[in-house]
Amino acid sequence: MKIIKTVDAVGHVLCHDLTQIIKDEFKGARFKKGHIVTKDDIPVLLSMGKENLYVFEQCEGVVHENDAALRLAELCISENMTCSDVSEGKIEIFSTTNGLFLVDSNKLNNINSIDEIMIITRKGSTAVNKGDKLCGTRIIPLVIDEKKITEAEKIVSAEPILKVIPFTLKKAAVITTGSEIYNGRIVDKFTPVIAEKLKRFSIEVTEHLTVDDGIDNIIDAIKKMRKADVDIIICTGGMSVDPDDNTPGAIKSCSADIVTYGAPVLPGAMFLLGYFDDGMPIVGLPGCVMYAKATVFDLVLPKLAADVKITKDDFISMGEGGLCLSCDVCTYPNCSFGK
Repeated sequence: MKIIKTVDAVGHVLCHDLTQIIKDEFKGARFKKGHIVTKDDIPVLLSMGKENLYVFEQCEGVVHENDAALRLAELCISENMTCSDVSEGKIEIFSTTNGLFLVDSNKLNNINSIDEIMIITRKGSTAVNKGDKLCGTRIIPLVIDEKKITEAEKIVSAEPILKVIPFTLKKAAVITTGSEIYNGRIVDKFTPVIAEKLKRFSIEVTEHLTVDDGIDNIIDAIKKMRKADVDIIICTGGMSVDPDDNTPGAIKSCSADIVTYGAPVLPGAMFLLGYFDDGMPIVGLPGCVMYAKATVFDLVLPKLAADVKITKDDFISMGEGGLCLSCDVCTYPNCSFGK
């Protein structure tokens, strides 16, 4: 820190807030700590009685907080995002579309392990809407050693740590199994629930079949839907381990590569996900999806809608946070479920 004449302060960084008082009009910080003095600021500063200013000494290899925030934001931002102007050393990043938000957690953690640097994001692998805030970047001090920013840039390399992948799936086929529904003994209340969940991701149920129990019936229905113009097949009913529950076996018999039959999530432990050779997903939904407010289906649906391949490791990681607390008033996704 040093003191210099105000008329010589252009380009220098203020060390503290400077208060301006205009009777009956304004009283407050006219210039804030960290402000970079411009030529237009000089008359204002002199009118405030500031003939001299305390500024940070400009040194090679030292980065101001505003410039640091910009460089950190560049490590985060990618397609389908926009960022705010820098304000008081902070930049915020927003989504420009509805989609799946992904975070490279390893890179993020490695950057945040560098002293005096912060990148803060919302939870990854979640759905976001256009305009949602994704991230904020800043440094802790007013200036920082440039080596630390360079270290962060080396961690990220060419691939930004954040992504927003637009939802691309548009059409779904639902196969409802069960003699009780097929024979009209009860009303199908499952399909409307699925349709409502899919609608949030702009996916429409364009095909719907109701079939009697029996593995051959389910296999025939799946084969028929494979020929239809759909992006995903969803099977309901017959998902438990009872001898007469044939949906998992039927899905396997149709040559789907099964990622998982069972997930460490409650509600939703009997969930099944598979993929066909052309990448089309097929899911088997347990009965809990029909009546529970939030289940494993809600956790995987954003990735399915964005056509992002879900792996066995993805399901394994759901164990921590995969317990729904069954609150009296459901606030999902603004809760701990799946996080």
